[in-house]
Amino acid sequence: MQDHIWSIVVMVIMVVFSAYFSATETAFNAINKTRLRTLAEKGNKRAERVLKLAENYDKLLSTILIGNNIVNIVLASLCTLMFVDLLQSQDTGATVSTVVSTVVVLIFGEVTPKSLAKEQPENWAMFSAPFLKMLVILLTPLNFLFGLWKTLITRLTKAEESPKMTQDELLMLVDEVEQEGTIDEQESNLLRNAIDFTDQEAEEVLTHRTDLEAVPMDATKEEIAAIFSESKFSRLPVYEDSIDNIIGILHQKDFYTGTGVSDKPLAELITPPLFVPKSEKISDLLGDLQKNKSHIAIVVDEYGGTLGIVTMEDILEELVGEIWDEHDAVVESYKKLSEDTYRIDCTLSIDDLCQFYDIELETDSIVIGGWVMEMLGKIPEQGDTFTYDRLTVTVAETEGHSASWVDITLAPEETETEEEEEN
Repeated sequence: MQDHIWSIVVMVIMVVFSAYFSATETAFNAINKTRLRTLAEKGNKRAERVLKLAENYDKLLSTILIGNNIVNIVLASLCTLMFVDLLQSQDTGATVSTVVSTVVVLIFGEVTPKSLAKEQPENWAMFSAPFLKMLVILLTPLNFLFGLWKTLITRLTKAEESPKMTQDELLMLVDEVEQEGTIDEQESNLLRNAIDFTDQEAEEVLTHRTDLEAVPMDATKEEIAAIFSESKFSRLPVYEDSIDNIIGILHQKDFYTGTGVSDKPLAELITPPLFVPKSEKISDLLGDLQKNKSHIAIVVDEYGGTLGIVTMEDILEELVGEIWDEHDAVVESYKKLSEDTYRIDCTLSIDDLCQFYDIELETDSIVIGGWVMEMLGKIPEQGDTFTYDRLTVTVAETEGHSASWVDITLAPEETETEEEEEN
């Protein structure tokens, strides 16, 4: 047995190295680069070293795999020689060696180190980086050959580069992070809104022309003061002849002076309006508003007419949710009438409705009111009803020529037994 002491010592060292390579591979796969960048910016040299190694992941992985395979082969070879000599049988010694080396490598060289490294990947990566950097330099020739081999395989198989993370994948990532408890529900909603933010257009968030509070150019100061008082708005669009010809924006602070209503004519009080097409992304619109130092943009349709307005508040609400001030009357968009029936505000977007009921609607309409008119094929009247998939929609209230509130009942899903009975 004494003749094999050095073999056992070397095998133990090989197991340690196997554990090192396995843990390092797991650590570099699981590291949080954002966290490491933060540490590097604070002067942490080890974090900076890890980031540099991770920049060339293919070379790093090749080094780890080469090292791991070398130590495992050496371990298996020494183990086989020792057991063949101890048992005086080549077949029995090889079998026992295979079982022992496999169990030892699995437990101490793979499972245990990988589990530990996954718990604190950044710490382990920073610990292993100095020795790993030296190995990368030593194994440069082999890494170069493997790099050529990978390039050849890629060309032969015509493998395409992995696409960037899609929006759906980002949303799924946010869900996973929320489930893990890293972020709370409010932070999760903010991230989802930010991801969806760039895809939304002005048409989707505007206040429609039928709901606008605006004043004609020939309005009296008393009429304007009354509209400011009733609407509680700080800014009002000013039009000439019709709402399709908005010529300026009147700010409340310009309309009133320290002694009351300004004596200046309305034409001198208004500021030039910002016009944008309905298809403009709200992310771009936000930049336009900031650039023009404006809080209101006039959204025009394809004919140049006024479609509605978008305010800075409308855009911010797409990020942070509904913003209420002390003058706003809090309106509940969903009113539960029974277990399966809700009364829903028709100004809500189709996306909100689909999210609420977890369904998909095929429609060109943006808000529920437009969808209801589209499904009915006429001007909605109180009591009109239609069915869409599992939804039964009834017009509860109307305003003007559109539905203002609808009652929506969700039918329960049919079970397989019920479907068989119907057949």
